[in-house]
Amino acid sequence: MKKRLILLALASSMISIPAIAKDSLGIFNSWGAFRDPEIPRCYAIAESEEITGKAERKSFATIGFWPNRTIRRQFHVRLSRDRSTNSRLIVSIAGRRFQLTATRSDGWSQDKRMDAAINAAMRSATSMTVESVGRDGKPIVDAYRLRGAATAIDAASLGCSRLR
Repeated sequence: MKKRLILLALASSMISIPAIAKDSLGIFNSWGAFRDPEIPRCYAIAESEEITGKAERKSFATIGFWPNRTIRRQFHVRLSRDRSTNSRLIVSIAGRRFQLTATRSDGWSQDKRMDAAINAAMRSATSMTVESVGRDGKPIVDAYRLRGAATAIDAASLGCSRLR
């Protein structure tokens, strides 16, 4: 599990930098926390546990921190396959549903208020699903376990508290 999370963290990098720039802050059940002092940024990350249909790529969810941009606890997901551009991207956590801003393969909360609500919901729930409709018209459902998410988010927050 630890090796899988580290490989996922390296693969999920949105900015190309040397792999050695990432520091592990800990693995907490199916969630990991990492720091990248070169950018600087920190994030909690997990790979989906279950998906519906055949995956085109690894799907994952992150909570990110970018101290230089004053971004804290930003929610992001990468889908297991491309979605239809006219379909919604919904995250469901403990009966709450959030419609994300999305591209074909990624989704983000719409604003800081939604980030805060998603983070709060994640702390008290056991699972989360990300749902949309694929380009092929079939459902996309990527499911996540949330055990360890709160601790990983806290570790990422602490890991970036002194980065500037």
